[in-house]
Amino acid sequence: MLGEFEYLLLSAAARLGEGAYGAAIRREIEGATKRRCSIGALYTTLDRLEAKGLVRTWMGDSTPQRGGRPKRMVRVTGEGVQEAKAFYRAVNRASRGVSWAADRTRGSS
Repeated sequence: MLGEFEYLLLSAAARLGEGAYGAAIRREIEGATKRRCSIGALYTTLDRLEAKGLVRTWMGDSTPQRGGRPKRMVRVTGEGVQEAKAFYRAVNRASRGVSWAADRTRGSS
């Protein structure tokens, strides 16, 4: 099963589609989670997902905006889509019957 950060990365890459590359994925994750995303953690996870066959990466064209450096482009594979769906379904099943209400006074320590 995927880990939380792997799922977030796959979801961000899928949402970005053709525009999925490292920095854009990082912005998507930070926007969704409201937490900082280390670029090192992102690329380590991206390497792991690629080794598992869940994403494919390649170097895109270099751009003047990036000082001539190319972007590492990302595409979620069919297997990656299936793994993300399985993770999402598992979280939904595990959450059935649980109310995560905004009222933090009940059930918190």
